[in-house]
Amino acid sequence: MKKNILYIHGFNSSPLSLKAEQTRQYLAKNHADVGFVCPQLASTPAKAISQLEQLIESDSPNSQWYLIGSSLGGYFASYLEGKYHCLAVLVNPAITPYKLLHDYIGEQVNPYTEEVYQVTEEHIQQLQALEQAAPTIADKKKNNYLVMVQTGDEVLNYQQAVGKYQHCRLIVQEGGDHSFINFDKCLATISDFFQLDNSK
Repeated sequence: MKKNILYIHGFNSSPLSLKAEQTRQYLAKNHADVGFVCPQLASTPAKAISQLEQLIESDSPNSQWYLIGSSLGGYFASYLEGKYHCLAVLVNPAITPYKLLHDYIGEQVNPYTEEVYQVTEEHIQQLQALEQAAPTIADKKKNNYLVMVQTGDEVLNYQQAVGKYQHCRLIVQEGGDHSFINFDKCLATISDFFQLDNSK
């Protein structure tokens, strides 16, 4: 069965983000047999989730999917883990993005794609509908997560992620920032978590 990694970028980001590119390059060099998929997500949460669901379901009988989600993408990955039970790596994940998005209501411009769009109250409601409960210590799904945070994250409070995923495998790095400095040095750890070497 083919292994595919689905990289889910964050708010106002794109497949051209540094972490996505680093992941693509790492897999091409070390795991050329593993597929890498990183779509440009729609600007509305409901459409973005629909995109991701269609990707997984279109190839699910023939493929095993693994998720890497950054920031808002981490929130989406948590929802997809709940639906498809995929292993998921969350990188500086948003925990309550529907609260943060209140500060972004109105016109937004994606700096990568230059798309101009509106953030509305409907977006916030769509995000709330995707929220997943925290994995408990008795819940086997706790083993499906590797959560990576840096304490210097200037956008999100890393302690929220540590609290929600306290029973999961956690990597807490001192300093850094929201982009997750030196992400490329963690790709071998992510590869081990996904057991990609077993695909050879």
